[in-house]
Amino acid sequence: MTNAIKRPWLLVVTIGLGTLLNPLNSSMISVALTRLQDEFSLTFAAASWLVSIFYLTSAAAQPVMGKLGDMFGAKRLFLSGLAISALASLLAVFSPNLMFLLICRALQALGSSTLYPSAMLMIRGHVTQGQGKALAGLSLFATTSAAFGPSIGGFLLSWWDWHAIFLINFPFIIVSFSLSLFILPNTRSGRIDLRRIDFSGIGLFAAAIVTLILGLLSLEKDPAWFMFGISAVTAVVFYLYEKRKQEPFIDVLTLKKNYNTTLVYAQFICISLVYYTYFFGLPAYLQQVRGLDEQKTGLVMLSLAGMGIIIAPLTGKLVDRFGAKVPLLLGAGTLTAGTVLMLTFHNHSPLGWLIAIMIILGMSSGFNNISMQRALFEQVRAEDTGSASGLFQTSRYLGAILSSSVLGIFFTGAMTIDQLHKVAVVSLIFCAVVTGLSIRIPGRNQRPAVSP
Repeated sequence: MTNAIKRPWLLVVTIGLGTLLNPLNSSMISVALTRLQDEFSLTFAAASWLVSIFYLTSAAAQPVMGKLGDMFGAKRLFLSGLAISALASLLAVFSPNLMFLLICRALQALGSSTLYPSAMLMIRGHVTQGQGKALAGLSLFATTSAAFGPSIGGFLLSWWDWHAIFLINFPFIIVSFSLSLFILPNTRSGRIDLRRIDFSGIGLFAAAIVTLILGLLSLEKDPAWFMFGISAVTAVVFYLYEKRKQEPFIDVLTLKKNYNTTLVYAQFICISLVYYTYFFGLPAYLQQVRGLDEQKTGLVMLSLAGMGIIIAPLTGKLVDRFGAKVPLLLGAGTLTAGTVLMLTFHNHSPLGWLIAIMIILGMSSGFNNISMQRALFEQVRAEDTGSASGLFQTSRYLGAILSSSVLGIFFTGAMTIDQLHKVAVVSLIFCAVVTGLSIRIPGRNQRPAVSP
């Protein structure tokens, strides 16, 4: 019997220090975009690719990592992910231009995307008692690092420069890697069959998203309408290809059969789009218009990112008592209210008013994240939970990708409050969609229709 089995908390700490890398690096960049714009002489649209490429790589990589863990062993995959993350972080420090940094960000996302799926495999296979506590502990690492990412990034940028947001990964990587060698149980490798990995499907998925982003960003100046056509055609080819695959990257036939589940994913894409629009847009406004330095910006961002952690326990109780519908309506209401109030904020408004608005928007995140997962579980069969959860994460990534495109369209030239208001107006449209979909969610005493 290994130490990991005797001491589950030690296993959780070991893998938690690794799994926090993905949310940490996806959130720290929010306060660094302005500095990187200045460093490489970029428009916001160009800098937004640093966000998009990370989430796009994560969306493409995470769903297949569970299969790779079964093939090569969870421990080996986890250690490989840490090594790739270390290499990417080191190379990023020496980036001479945007293209090189984008490659490093993609490599960073690829490495960190292996960590959570392999961690889940180890908890499932080697924690026989207290599995719920282990999962909660792992979730705490992820949510805390995501919430404090902007503050950590702001401190590092004030202390040194943008290079520090990559170097900060090394303490976590070194400790996690060292502990993993001795703490993590050895996992057996399965039959290696790379044909199980739908590389063609992943490629078509990525091509459809990239061409969509290019089309959206082109709206800033000279619309490239043909990009939308290429994206649409690629999406159709992707659908036709995936529905014939025995082990598809995305099970489109299941999505087609279970309409309610598809609507849950669509709702979460809209929620994520609105939330991440503020998460990545407000730091740029605070720095470029209000003149806050990165450290103060990071602290202000805690009112948005940290509020979700505070609200989460209340949401858990509401979900247990009322099901998903009540907290989802609260989430839609606070998201809409915060967006409407954003239109009342102006350059002469006190910063405290913006913080109050951000707190309301942060509350929506706390209500929405847990209750959306519950809404998903109410719609799918128990044996489909794993694949459904993977698509749930993909929905989050798609929302984040689209949010960076929305910001790239409106944040052109010198930053102004009018640009922020335009983003809020667009966000209101998606808030209306979220509200409508929340209303149609079955209540506590209504039986959801689960596809056979």
